[in-house]
Amino acid sequence: MTDWSPVRLRMQLLRVCKKFTSISTGGCCGDVFYSLDGRYALALNNGGGTSLGCAILRVVAAPTRIYSPRSCTQGHLWGVGMDIGTIFMTVSFMMLINGSVLIEFYRDMPRTLRPAMQYWQAGTALIAGGCAIFAFGAPLPRAFILVAAYGLITFGLTAYLAAVQAFDGIRPKIWQFIPSAALVPSILWFTLIADIFGARLVFLTAVWGWLAFACLSSLLHGSPQPVPISRKILIWLFATVFCYLVIQLGFYSRTDANLSFASEAVEYWFNLLGPTVLSLLPIVGTTTFLLMCSDKLRQRLEEMASTDYLTGLFNRRILADYGARCIEAVAKSGRGFALALLDIDNFKSINDTYGHEVGDQVLAELARCLREHAGMDAILARVGGEEFALLLPDGDQKSAIAMTERLRQAVEKFEFQSSQGAIPVTFSAGIATWRHGDSEFDDVFRRADQALYTAKSSGRNRVEVARLSVAV
Repeated sequence: MTDWSPVRLRMQLLRVCKKFTSISTGGCCGDVFYSLDGRYALALNNGGGTSLGCAILRVVAAPTRIYSPRSCTQGHLWGVGMDIGTIFMTVSFMMLINGSVLIEFYRDMPRTLRPAMQYWQAGTALIAGGCAIFAFGAPLPRAFILVAAYGLITFGLTAYLAAVQAFDGIRPKIWQFIPSAALVPSILWFTLIADIFGARLVFLTAVWGWLAFACLSSLLHGSPQPVPISRKILIWLFATVFCYLVIQLGFYSRTDANLSFASEAVEYWFNLLGPTVLSLLPIVGTTTFLLMCSDKLRQRLEEMASTDYLTGLFNRRILADYGARCIEAVAKSGRGFALALLDIDNFKSINDTYGHEVGDQVLAELARCLREHAGMDAILARVGGEEFALLLPDGDQKSAIAMTERLRQAVEKFEFQSSQGAIPVTFSAGIATWRHGDSEFDDVFRRADQALYTAKSSGRNRVEVARLSVAV
């Protein structure tokens, strides 16, 4: 322990006075503590409006969280109110508020999104608990504080990973919780048995960094196109946490932190960033996660309004929208389009013979067969009970005939199986192309429907073009 003799103390005070004679307090009254060693602090009591050089200097007993001589040599001047415990307490309180908001939204979410929200709620509660232990755990043994706080935060990050996976329909794996479980005894060992700050830092950075990177990877790989803004924000949040962990490891590796350094104290200004970065996911991330859920719910509602629930194909309203776009494109580019209407032959007899449930299965299997053979540019839709439409935006009569005939042959060869055996399925088709004078999509649709009627009345299982018969 340093022996502060009167002569040495006076010299130290003079050095401090000379160092800060040019700094004005701006009329602020009160004590400002400046660390001399682990036991004593220099108190500069300013009566108001005077410079620090004219302040009344006295030596007082150092508080529990006094700053080390390293802070003195670096010239850090901290106010008495700079308490990281208060910061942790504020952060944990805000986390709990956000978690309670998530609970309220949970009741209005569909069942498919509830597992992801439950994981995120658990993660927020666990991280808030870890911050609360840092804030209120001063009377508890240090080993318990570190193990409990870091353990809760780590399991909270693991719950976030499970939430991101469940959001995209991926079932979380049990082995993902192994790193979190392994971290607890590691922290206990390097706190209670061998109090080594560097070892704790490496283990924490490795596990937390892996969890943040896993969340980031899951968000990137499972992202729909185009990527919603809410998902982009969450990606940036996890990327920020990952970068902070890497920078933190590099920062502390270059400092002279001793073996028992307390990372939850304020000896290093860098420690103040910890609660701030840690609060990004439970506070900002929770709001962003709610926006992600809202975006996905809106997307599903749009899909329900635009697709046929049985086959997954577009419905007639969306087909009409695409048809209107084709009419607009014709006016600009002069290139036409083609439309084919397909109707399953003798579908009523299938329902009467095998039942409506088997009839629905035939519709779904037929839609799957059409998707497999129609190509990427074709637009498929179900426009009636057993009636389908094939829209070729840049197609002409020749390409439309070739495409429709290929589909007819594929369906004819496809084996539709039921509990009563194979069911033969064919369809008839009518084709129409855009002509000069067609101002609306319905003009093309009516001609394709007339051609379909001709195919039906001409023996079925054939393709007809408006005013042009194509034998099969």
